[in-house]
Amino acid sequence: MSDLLWAGRMSEKLDDEFAVFQGSLKFDRRLVTQDIRGSIAHAEMLALEGILTGEEGQLIVDALSTIDQDIATNSSSIPEHCEDIHSAVETLLRGKVGDLAGKLHTARSRNDQVATDFRLFIKEACQEHILAISCLKKQLLAEAERHLSSHNGKPAVLPGYTHLQVAQPLHLSHWLLAYFEMLTRDESRFAAAMDRMDECPLGAAALCGTSWPINRTQTADRLGFSRPMRNSVDAVSSRDFVIDYLSACSNLMVNLSRLAEDLIIYSTSEFGFVSMPDSLSTGSSIMPQKKNPDLCELTRAKSGRLFGHLMGTLVVLKALPSSYNKDLQEDKEATFDAYDTLGPLLALWTKLVPKLKWNLDVMHAKACEGFSFATDLADELAKLGLPFRDAHRVVGQVVSYCVEHSKRLDDLGSDELSHFHPALNQGVLSKITLDLIMERRQSFGGSSTALICEAIRQARSLLADASP
Repeated sequence: MSDLLWAGRMSEKLDDEFAVFQGSLKFDRRLVTQDIRGSIAHAEMLALEGILTGEEGQLIVDALSTIDQDIATNSSSIPEHCEDIHSAVETLLRGKVGDLAGKLHTARSRNDQVATDFRLFIKEACQEHILAISCLKKQLLAEAERHLSSHNGKPAVLPGYTHLQVAQPLHLSHWLLAYFEMLTRDESRFAAAMDRMDECPLGAAALCGTSWPINRTQTADRLGFSRPMRNSVDAVSSRDFVIDYLSACSNLMVNLSRLAEDLIIYSTSEFGFVSMPDSLSTGSSIMPQKKNPDLCELTRAKSGRLFGHLMGTLVVLKALPSSYNKDLQEDKEATFDAYDTLGPLLALWTKLVPKLKWNLDVMHAKACEGFSFATDLADELAKLGLPFRDAHRVVGQVVSYCVEHSKRLDDLGSDELSHFHPALNQGVLSKITLDLIMERRQSFGGSSTALICEAIRQARSLLADASP
């Protein structure tokens, strides 16, 4: 079939090795459903515009629908000798309606055909990812709500880190909600990508449009696009929508990889904050004690794989002349692999989050170590009238003294404290307890219990609004 597409121009048979090398059926076969959908819409439009008779159009549509059903039920196979999925579908159609199949290609080219198929695929992929992200967000939100009272009836506390050094204590719920926010932005990136790709290339033909009296708005509507693309050259050559998709995938993988890294660190024996579920971990072939956070590690690694797909596609596109070039065939495998990676990964993370076992007593004890209350002590001095920079210096000196003498802040007596500043005494220090400082963080977006409760309420409302 592939030679027949251009047999009138060529005098030699296509080299067998080159035919295999340049063909794309081995990977673009997964666009078969989209290709048939586009062909049905095109046939219906040709019939309505009088380019095909009503009978011809119906014969083609019925045959294509049957082919789609046969492939879906494995009662018909895609012919392997074809160059690509477009010629394969036409071969199957020819087997059902004979030479009439040749009329289907009137007023279209494989250039606008593949651009249409691929947009349909990626639109569907974006919708699937948005739904999967929403499921993961629901689990994070449920965990955030549960841990508001999971530690002896109080909120679970997690030591917060900057530079991987103990910084300030925060509620575990607040940490979980941070990733909820990141994933919400990831959802919006896929939604924005869908909006930008919501226009139909079909009817742009090879690059200049066509002299046939077609109705591109009709085919766009039939395929679920908001509008036809305005410029035929842009329609066949633009792959912005692929970049948008791979970029959204990459940003999502950044956030999942950061979550994975947090959990990898927290699950080490040195930290001991969380235990991974056995069902989503593996062991060692030689060390009996090991339980490895494989899902997290693979997430961290596969993020680089998806970044590579984005960069590779950008490099393919960066120097292409306008209109269609065979280079554009290289956009498929990267996109398909990104899609195949994200689907299972999001599903597994949705299983993992509710199965994490947090070691709340260990986290609580660690949150009180490392002078994590130092900033709050400086704030208390500042409230007594010291400029914050002076308060910061005083507390820094106190911390240095404690480190040198192997003491905690609450080990210091009044005489020791007043040595650093007259305003510093046991009364000031008594205001620096975990429960008190946690509830003082009332600034917008802060980590007090009241603000977290409001954040959870808003998050639930956001999820409800987004539900279909």
